[in-house]
Amino acid sequence: MSLCVIAGATITRIATAAFTLTWIHSIEKTRWEEDWQVDASTIRPIEARIESMGAGMEMPADARFDGVWWRWTPAIGPLPEVQLRRSDSQPQGWRLCAEGVCRPIADAAEKADVVALRPCD
Repeated sequence: MSLCVIAGATITRIATAAFTLTWIHSIEKTRWEEDWQVDASTIRPIEARIESMGAGMEMPADARFDGVWWRWTPAIGPLPEVQLRRSDSQPQGWRLCAEGVCRPIADAAEKADVVALRPCD
């Protein structure tokens, strides 16, 4: 499996069947993470977690606290693509971690306001 990171005309291919997105919430300044699975034609969320609750960070009733993170399984199914928007309030932006390597998506986002994540053909 491979994940394509698409920013404008630039496509970066990452050989992975799973990845984690991480970012800092722009208002609450707390860390947010999401684990995703890459399938042949979709990506699907496996788990979401945040360090603390706050404005715009509502979580479902089944979220559980493990002493560090609030964790839950997102209630959405597989998606053909996920779009990430650039935010001037968070210049460090999104980070994508796969196969033990984390990389900023901010470099790709400078070329386009929207970065799309989708399975590669």
